[in-house]
Amino acid sequence: MKNFINLKDIPAKDLRKILNDAKRRKNKRKKLSNVDVDKDQPLKGKLIIQMYEKQSSRTRLSFHLSISQLGGSSITIKANELHLGKGAESLADTAKILSTYGDGFMLRTDSDKKIEDFSKNLEIPIVNLLSPSSHPCQVLSDVFTIEEIKKKPISNLNICWIGDCNNVLNSLIATSVKFKFNLNIGCPKNYRPPKFVNDWVKKNKRKINIFNDPKKAVKNADVIFSDKVVSLNDKVNKAKKIKDFKNYRINSSLMKNAKKDAIFLHCLPRGNEVSENVFLGKQSKVWQQALNRVHVQKSILLYCFGRLR
Repeated sequence: MKNFINLKDIPAKDLRKILNDAKRRKNKRKKLSNVDVDKDQPLKGKLIIQMYEKQSSRTRLSFHLSISQLGGSSITIKANELHLGKGAESLADTAKILSTYGDGFMLRTDSDKKIEDFSKNLEIPIVNLLSPSSHPCQVLSDVFTIEEIKKKPISNLNICWIGDCNNVLNSLIATSVKFKFNLNIGCPKNYRPPKFVNDWVKKNKRKINIFNDPKKAVKNADVIFSDKVVSLNDKVNKAKKIKDFKNYRINSSLMKNAKKDAIFLHCLPRGNEVSENVFLGKQSKVWQQALNRVHVQKSILLYCFGRLR
């Protein structure tokens, strides 16, 4: 049994095994529909419980398909429907019940501590569907998409992030250390990654490059990432934040500073941080990116259950 919480805590060789397995499994599904089950049905007889404390579209739908294609079953619950939320049941007791009824647990939450506490009390694997500091399933899937399109290891590519320092960027930074790729970050000075993140990168003998000028950040980039500037539950002065990022909008002019064959990725939902012509243009691979969540998450689940081939 293994948990999948933060990419920085998972060995690079295991992350590579997940990506390789996802590639094999995706290739075997070329003639199958989304609802067809994989022939080996590796999660047959397994029940996965998903709990959401935050809104979700892609994560909820993609994991439903992932579990179904692996031959498993899933139940999705809302946190406010549990005694943990309104009946004052302890987290430890809730974890015991989850471990009794289910074979795996997945949580999307506003609290990093809650994921940590669940991991200590569960007797089944836990997968982080999103937390304030980490979005591991999204970013590992993004690595898969990049290598699928570019047909080369991500370690040989220049990756650029334009936007806020958030959970997606934290996970992207972790992958830059694990897979040793060049990462440029373009953001206003007051929105840079915190010191402890940089300290962790340096401790692992890597470096991230941070620019106030977005044009310098995207120069020679093979891939440009972005995310919504103001997240749904962002507890900030939204008008000020939007103003601070007004010069960081990804448009055709900015894309010209990257390589000619550069691709654009966005974890969605989108906002004004990207222009319509870039988001819907030929360089944008956001729909392929979203679909690949299904394939990579299947292999993440198999990793947690010790079923990777």
